[in-house]
Amino acid sequence: MSDRLTEDVTKFQGRFAALKAEVSKVLVGQDDMLHRLVLGLLAGGHILLEGVPGLAKTLAIRTLADAVAGTFSRIQFTPDMLPGDVVGTQIFNPREGSYTVRKGPVFGNLILADEINRAPAKVQSALLEAMQERQVTLGDQTFRLADPFLVLATQNPIEQEGTYPLPEAQLDRFMLKIKVGYPSREDEVKIIDRMAGAGAEPTASKMMTTDEIVAAREVARQVFVDDKVKRYAVDLVAATRDPKAAGIAALAPLIDNGASVRASIALIKVAKAQALLSGRSYISPHDVKTVAHDVLRHRILVSYEAEAQGKTTDHVIAQILENVPVP
Repeated sequence: MSDRLTEDVTKFQGRFAALKAEVSKVLVGQDDMLHRLVLGLLAGGHILLEGVPGLAKTLAIRTLADAVAGTFSRIQFTPDMLPGDVVGTQIFNPREGSYTVRKGPVFGNLILADEINRAPAKVQSALLEAMQERQVTLGDQTFRLADPFLVLATQNPIEQEGTYPLPEAQLDRFMLKIKVGYPSREDEVKIIDRMAGAGAEPTASKMMTTDEIVAAREVARQVFVDDKVKRYAVDLVAATRDPKAAGIAALAPLIDNGASVRASIALIKVAKAQALLSGRSYISPHDVKTVAHDVLRHRILVSYEAEAQGKTTDHVIAQILENVPVP
């Protein structure tokens, strides 16, 4: 490992620690969610946050955007939306007989797609195409999106009326799916003090520039990965497709479809970010295990039998992590 890489890793570990500390001035009791948001920001992958209303999902994303010196857009998804409301549209000028382009809110660095499952499939597809291709075509013109470009989408898992659940193929475009839980009682008291106290509500200051984030991503790409760790990541993903071959036959009836190759790529990318945030210039198998649930939980389709037994994708992933040999 080069001394330069080690120095860069140490530098950016400190910069991201400062970023998290600044966001924590506003956000209370959601350290795991914040850490995973920063992982996605560093790994360059889009994030889906799932949790019941009132758990600070939107606040976390807005505060992270406040702490990054880039452009921020919020899109509130509704059933009556059109694709043009997201990516933009062409407007006809009758005087000149020509079209002008009006860019949509997707043209920014951090995009909050609030309640993404409330929009119909056409709108979801327009956003997900931009996520995958990092570009938008309006008429005969193609526009590159900003760098960094990160979509942070939220969805409510308990309210299904008036929603359009994301198909598995579209879910696969998200690098991470974060499940957001309730804070502890102590943290909830702190939240009340901070948000309902006598003073003004706290805000976050700018801590990192977009250029720094792009540079940090380049350093994360250089983090060393041993071939044994690569094979371990592939073994974990392969076990979701063929648990019998992995020696976990009991899982076979619980899985309808396993994870795609995107999952293997995402495991390594996010593990590299995890290693950098831990101050290391190399990945350990523990880094892969740490991020496995967030990378895999939305890429596995469990069977009706699993649902009847109350088994979730997290149960399947836990069994795989327990049974696949660690190098």
